[in-house]
Amino acid sequence: MKDQTPSPRRSRGRPKNAFSDGQSSTIQALDRGLSVLSALARDGGGTLSDVSMRLGMPASTAHRVLATLEKHGYVDMDEASQTWRVGLEAFRVGTSFMQRTNLLEVGRASMRTLMEQTGETANLGILDNDHVVFIGQVETHNPIRAFHRPGSSGPMHASGIGKALLAAMPQGAVENLFRRTGLQQFSPKTLTEPEALLSDLRITRKRGWSFDNEERYEGMCCVAAVIYDSFREPIAGISVSGPSARFAPGALPALGAAVQTAARDVTAQIGGEMPQIAAE
Repeated sequence: MKDQTPSPRRSRGRPKNAFSDGQSSTIQALDRGLSVLSALARDGGGTLSDVSMRLGMPASTAHRVLATLEKHGYVDMDEASQTWRVGLEAFRVGTSFMQRTNLLEVGRASMRTLMEQTGETANLGILDNDHVVFIGQVETHNPIRAFHRPGSSGPMHASGIGKALLAAMPQGAVENLFRRTGLQQFSPKTLTEPEALLSDLRITRKRGWSFDNEERYEGMCCVAAVIYDSFREPIAGISVSGPSARFAPGALPALGAAVQTAARDVTAQIGGEMPQIAAE
């Protein structure tokens, strides 16, 4: 009599003839290809010998993998230097990931955590045409609080996020921005002298977070840190803001550490990378 025991159902997305338990769970050629691609992305490129030595792979095998990746546009070679680099198709794949991990969507969770940790309003802002544009906010439950309407903009030199972004930029670019926009005074504490502001930016760069000490609005302060993209470029900032009485000197180190952690988290989740900051 024929056995009527039903065959186990396959998981969706699995091939009909899946690997048996005794076989490898990976495809060797694909595994090698992804290892080569990851090595080139991590190291910024390399010669055939570089790839072979870094991965412990025979040169002939590494060349076949590279040739296959080149055929599909995932790598290309600079003929003059004989250096292999990540290609345009790999960029397109990475771009699709970046589109999926929307900055505001990712940032909202970090803003909420930041607000709960510090008890202050958390903000998310981006660099746009020499200004900071606020794209998100999670308000504190405290009755006295800061407020930035999404879509509103602020000056770079008189905001926490703006100063954090300026500190992450080359000094030449910062000075060019000063010449384009000027250093308008908004309060008695606004830094309107270039040297005073550059000195403040050096301090910001060294400690990893900025401090807006009533420089935009009297009675309001802000602490911020920078979010970076996959090219280690500063693209946004996350901050906490509130009444000056709650931003006493003794409270600043903890607030600075909290915004730095939030900025690192958002950077990682959007596929970005924090730069190595050289000691001054």
